[in-house]
Amino acid sequence: MISLIKAGAGGLTEIIWRTYGYHQGSLQSCVRVLTAGLKTCEIPPDFSDVVLPEKPKLKFMSKVPDLPKFKKEMKKLRDIQGPAKRENTFTTGQYAIVAMGGGYLHWGHFEMMRLTINRKMDSKTTFALWRINSPYKPFTCKGLGQRMGGGKGAIDHYVTPVRYGRLIVEVGGKVELGEIEHILTEVAKKLPFPAKVMSRESLAAFQKEQADREHNNQNPWTFKQVVQGNMLGIRRILSPFDLHNHGRFTGKFYLPGRV
Repeated sequence: MISLIKAGAGGLTEIIWRTYGYHQGSLQSCVRVLTAGLKTCEIPPDFSDVVLPEKPKLKFMSKVPDLPKFKKEMKKLRDIQGPAKRENTFTTGQYAIVAMGGGYLHWGHFEMMRLTINRKMDSKTTFALWRINSPYKPFTCKGLGQRMGGGKGAIDHYVTPVRYGRLIVEVGGKVELGEIEHILTEVAKKLPFPAKVMSRESLAAFQKEQADREHNNQNPWTFKQVVQGNMLGIRRILSPFDLHNHGRFTGKFYLPGRV
């Protein structure tokens, strides 16, 4: 086969040389014969131990909690402040949407996530599951144009509080991150707080990086040391929330540069 290609290239060179009067040697040096080579590909991952559940899609979340009567509550902003103490590790999936800040999710956000993921993922090879509860916290609101006073308003809708580090949706199955990342990224951009798509490995690396940065910090005047020493009487203006979290959070917002 290669000999035939070389013969054809030589014949073409001779025709061009006779037609335009070019030197045969210079044109032959410019003609190259390309040959195919072997390409080494990465070994695909082994999904033999992955077991798909009977119902792989996200289930419908109720708009109102199933209770005979629900009492009104205060705002309780502490529900969205600080790090999440539960539901912050993987269970059966490989990829998830991780909250990088605090906020509230209402029923419209649940429907957006459910419809987007269920329509675009392949249920034969992929499954998804919720890592948060359905809306349960009442949110009161008064009608437009009402005067001040008259007590607390009526319950308008219900929300789900989310803290930093909480897993929202977990995805797994016989699928790689590149096949599902664009779907999870589309969902994460529409959430009312910053969120990021992570895998088991990337979440472990992120937590290890934070621990190493705190362990290898060469600055002796960290926030924790300043507060423990009560330098310049700083504890007079700090809240118990700042003392407990060592200044890594400003309300519902996480400060990644604070060590």
